[in-house]
Amino acid sequence: MAERLVGKQAPRFEMDAVMPNKEFEKVSLENIMKEDKWTVLFFYPMDFTFVCPTEITAMSDRYDEFEDLDAEVIGVSTDTVHTHKAWINTSRDDNGLGDLAYPLAADTNHKVSTEYGVLLEDEGVALRGLFIISPEGELKHATINHNDVGRDVDETLRVLQALQTGGLCPANWKPGQETL
Repeated sequence: MAERLVGKQAPRFEMDAVMPNKEFEKVSLENIMKEDKWTVLFFYPMDFTFVCPTEITAMSDRYDEFEDLDAEVIGVSTDTVHTHKAWINTSRDDNGLGDLAYPLAADTNHKVSTEYGVLLEDEGVALRGLFIISPEGELKHATINHNDVGRDVDETLRVLQALQTGGLCPANWKPGQETL
């Protein structure tokens, strides 16, 4: 049986990543929490595919909006940082990513994908899981899609803003509307 993550402390992670400046560094939940920021952690199946670049570039194109909400975005797959960098160095016109505004992390040992419940063990890739974690480390939101379906950046931003109100947000709530 699957273990519930929402409402609990998020599994801590530290992974190698390709940063926006294309250098290799470590990213960790602890460091983001020390900065008192929200974390938007999203998993995708693999580099050099077809749906993944649409999501990754859409998140990057809207990164300023996440930054305005004191949120850090991290994309994760089970590919290596070297594969990530090669994909970033490939232009969008050639099914690459081009420059990104946030890091892509490498979960090559599948530890983080497993802890977040998104690993397809038989394939060694992650499902499209998206997690929003509070600055205190509480996992506040989780969605997991089949790998055929990309996610909606507008909805991710809406949920992040709803969580940040600290109030009760009714169905179809939009930023700027009253909470309950």
